[in-house]
Amino acid sequence: MPRAPRPFRTHRDSAAEKRGPATAARTMAPGAKKGILERLDAGEIVIGDGGFVFALEKRGYVKAGPWTPEAAAEHPEAVRQLHREFLRAGSSVMQTFTFYASDDKLENRGHTQSFTVADEGDALVAGGVSQTPAYLSCKSEDDVKAIFKKQIDVFVQKNVDVLLAEYFEHVEEAEWAVQVLKSTGKPVAASLCIGPEGDLNGVSPGDCAVRLVKAGAHIVGINCHFDPETCVKTVKMMKEGVEKAGLKAHYICQPLAYHTPDCNCQGFIDLPEFPFGLEPRILTRWDMQKYAREAYNAGIRYIGGCCGFEPYHIRALAEELATERGFLPAGSEKHGTWGAGLEMHTKPWVRARARRDYWEALKPASGRPLCPSMASPDGWGVTKGHADLMQQKEPTSQDQLNALFEKANKIQ
Repeated sequence: MPRAPRPFRTHRDSAAEKRGPATAARTMAPGAKKGILERLDAGEIVIGDGGFVFALEKRGYVKAGPWTPEAAAEHPEAVRQLHREFLRAGSSVMQTFTFYASDDKLENRGHTQSFTVADEGDALVAGGVSQTPAYLSCKSEDDVKAIFKKQIDVFVQKNVDVLLAEYFEHVEEAEWAVQVLKSTGKPVAASLCIGPEGDLNGVSPGDCAVRLVKAGAHIVGINCHFDPETCVKTVKMMKEGVEKAGLKAHYICQPLAYHTPDCNCQGFIDLPEFPFGLEPRILTRWDMQKYAREAYNAGIRYIGGCCGFEPYHIRALAEELATERGFLPAGSEKHGTWGAGLEMHTKPWVRARARRDYWEALKPASGRPLCPSMASPDGWGVTKGHADLMQQKEPTSQDQLNALFEKANKIQ
């Protein structure tokens, strides 16, 4: 695709025409913004945001491990600023910062900042629920659904635009979530954190997608655990399954910003680099433009990111799809596309890099002598119902840790 022409309108220009002055409450007139299904039905591209828990952990606001969103209450300005950066980079959906915010993880918080920022532009708000420790601990369907119900009551009260069931390793639990979300009458999206091998019970991606659509999901796909290449491949398998079953759906893809060719079925969590040594695996913005094009060509129209995605990654998606969207995001006003700003660099050999073919052909060096190109995942092969997954409120004791260390040494 050639460089996007400079006369493109920016996101700021187009959004300003569609909104009045921003307000703290959602008081926009009905129909002021097109809903997500209206956009997708018209063939529009919806660009998601990035990975809040990882981005805010790096900034010092989230604890690695529990990954719960206390920052929404403790440091709302930090959450709001990250939303604003994703909006400026081209995101058209602001996802509430409520990952792992079920009762058995944390009280539901995090919607206020997403509403405030979404109403600064032509963006929608997605209220998200994710898998629960209760399910992994073999609680009943009613118990798990009650957790989802308590969360969505807040989203309905706040009038989110779309409900998202994301980050589910077992399609059964995702079905339960979708059934609860569907009861609100709002658009429902469902994304699993699985790869081509299917969920942790071995249900294929195609069958997972069919079950989610039959449960009531309008949008189905994949998020987290794997890199863009793996996630796009898996969504294509889901799409094939849905079409073979004679059903219809829209498709979502929100992968990691890390290369994961060496992952097993549980994804990057099993990599020895998780979560503090993943930076050498980060995708460049040029990898992201390739991902955006491959996702678009696969028929995916809700394209975003998860853990590791920063605003500049989202900007790369928006720039790659600028022709299809009809505008560039505000974040591209100074940046230009495909390194156009480098045309002004002092060094002539750097100016010579201001072209697409240079960056597309580049094989980035790691700069790490003797660094291995792959890792061996730690996966212990445990899933729902295993004693190691039973949740407890108190921190892991030293005796419990020692048992885990011993088991890890034996496996290695």
